[in-house]
Amino acid sequence: MQPSELVMNPKQVFLSVLLFGVAGLLLFMYLQVCIEEQHPGKVEKRREQRATSGWEPINYLQSTPRIMTREKIQEHITNQNPKSHMLKDPKDKLANLLNSKSPTRVFTETNHSQGEAPALSRNPGSPTIQLIEKQQGTKILFRKFSETNWSVDIQPLNKSLVTDSKWKRIDATQEKRRSFLQEFCKKYGGVSRPQSHVFHMVSRIYVEDKHKILYCEVPKAGCSNWKRILMVLNGLAPSAYNISHDAVHYGKHLKKLDSFDLKGIYSRLNTYTKAVFVRDPMERLVSAFRDKFEHPNSYYHPVFGKAIIKKYRPNACEEALNNGSGVKFREFIHYLLDSHRPVGMDIHWEKVSKLCYPCLIHYDFVGKFETLEEDANYFLQLIGAPKELKFPNFKDRHSSDKRTNAQVVGQYLKDLTRTERQLIYDFYYLDYLMFNYTTPFL
Repeated sequence: MQPSELVMNPKQVFLSVLLFGVAGLLLFMYLQVCIEEQHPGKVEKRREQRATSGWEPINYLQSTPRIMTREKIQEHITNQNPKSHMLKDPKDKLANLLNSKSPTRVFTETNHSQGEAPALSRNPGSPTIQLIEKQQGTKILFRKFSETNWSVDIQPLNKSLVTDSKWKRIDATQEKRRSFLQEFCKKYGGVSRPQSHVFHMVSRIYVEDKHKILYCEVPKAGCSNWKRILMVLNGLAPSAYNISHDAVHYGKHLKKLDSFDLKGIYSRLNTYTKAVFVRDPMERLVSAFRDKFEHPNSYYHPVFGKAIIKKYRPNACEEALNNGSGVKFREFIHYLLDSHRPVGMDIHWEKVSKLCYPCLIHYDFVGKFETLEEDANYFLQLIGAPKELKFPNFKDRHSSDKRTNAQVVGQYLKDLTRTERQLIYDFYYLDYLMFNYTTPFL
């Protein structure tokens, strides 16, 4: 055979590559099916994590941002409530915030659920038939979620267990908050179905089955002491004052709503008392920075601190680059507002609208950090908690530090430009509006 005969022409090369590619694809599909049949839960969990990770970044650091003056802000305030930030035109920035800042993600049909499906007549004991039944049950439950009208109509709280008249003022305040949030969602929500995966939507919600409570965790808004309360209600501890910080956050004693199958999630959302506690966005942001970056921290310094210093500090010293300690507040703000962050978001400074979805999940109780103790104790009355159980008022960590309040926040913001302060407000715009917070720092 001559050497020239060994050379394949282009057509033969193309066909060979095509055949190898098809064979490889078929092998991959076969292996994937085998893995899914053996480990359906793990595979689906990975799919959910991929589907819900990484929100679309928003470019807040524009070269010539528009400054909203105090007079212009007042133009957006409704006549009904002079302290609110309700916009009169729902087609502007607010509508975009509610409907287009995150990629469109609707419910997908998976086999994560363990719900039961209608029995099939043929070979009911067959593993294949059982798998089909499970998938059909999941499809029915996902169809319920997809077709559910996520009602924002207010349902009255059960106040039959509240007998003391001293709660009348707090109850009146609570009704105003709930009404404000629900009216806001009705007017500006513009959503008839969720735009995120159900397991992601409920991933911050803790479950206490005995008293039928769902609590959405908002970090830096009293969540540590709320977890202590849930542990006491669950019978895991006799007193909230005897539970350490590590036991609260790393003990994994409490159940989250996303640990249940779809049937369990659906039933609890519709029958349990749902509560969320929020805080002034600027105070919450400064509180998170002080906690994570002004004290030794084996996670936030190497993971966030090093990346922030590397990108936002010119001529950083080698020590700072190596350990990530000493992040300045302004550097932290540049990271927060950067559409191309060197490291992702964190729940401690994530928006409440993306942690708890208050226009998709109807919360029966809206508490505020500014009135945390009295709100929490009133809620405990509503759900029939033991009379001796009171919400703890101690500071979870760094007890010698002054609590973050408006005065402390002012000290941190004084080094920022007016543009930077405005951009922080823009970042938390939806939280300011939903929970009727004013903007005293602009």
